[in-house]
Amino acid sequence: MKPTLKRLAAASLLCTMGYAQAAVVTLVPGDEFDGLTASGSATLSFSLQLLEALDTGQIEISGFGDAVLDVQRDPQGFYTSVSASAPGSSITLNTETRDVLGVATTGGATLTAPALRSISSGGFLTVSDLRFDVNAMTVYATIIGGNGVGTINNFALWKAATLTGETKVAGAGTYNNSISGLTITSQGFEVFSQSLGLLNLGRGALSAVTDFGSISSVINAVPVTPAIPEPSTYALMGLGLVGLALATRGRGLSARAQA
Repeated sequence: MKPTLKRLAAASLLCTMGYAQAAVVTLVPGDEFDGLTASGSATLSFSLQLLEALDTGQIEISGFGDAVLDVQRDPQGFYTSVSASAPGSSITLNTETRDVLGVATTGGATLTAPALRSISSGGFLTVSDLRFDVNAMTVYATIIGGNGVGTINNFALWKAATLTGETKVAGAGTYNNSISGLTITSQGFEVFSQSLGLLNLGRGALSAVTDFGSISSVINAVPVTPAIPEPSTYALMGLGLVGLALATRGRGLSARAQA
């Protein structure tokens, strides 16, 4: 290939890359896109399988950050339902197709495990700041774990089986969708186990969980309200119009006098 053709090919590739990058935008609450601003929230609901594993390890659950936790127990103290609702922190869109490529939330939940013979040596795990990647069908999270795990950002925690609902922001409105069939990654299993100090029975209870739950999310897209000028702005505009009228009238008188 001649040097000129090489340069043309390279330029074409760069243009294509720039075009692809320009077609994706990540918006945080308050950002404007095409006359709209978007906000949202998501709720993570634990599956019954996961609740049974948590009961086995007598694991306590508490809210973390901006998330609001809803914990229900039966008279014996066993979990019947657990959900964590968190506000949206960002939405990633394809600006051409309006497809939602990802959503993220802030806040989460902390699991605390006591020391129980053959189940756990004790520990804790915080799962927060979830981010769902639509193309990868993967839920990423910030992990804060005990027993030497520390903090891990952008950690691939769960794979999702299905995504249903509205995934295209076509205009102003409310868009709902659901991510279900969450299964833990192999790395996620090890991080869960180490953070909570799970022993043989504890690891066995966790490995029996084939569905960790679901995430339901909502995106609200609203039109941007035009700013209303202050009274002083109207006064300045009025003075400007008066000045323009006087100047025009003056030029007209001058022209007639010269005639």
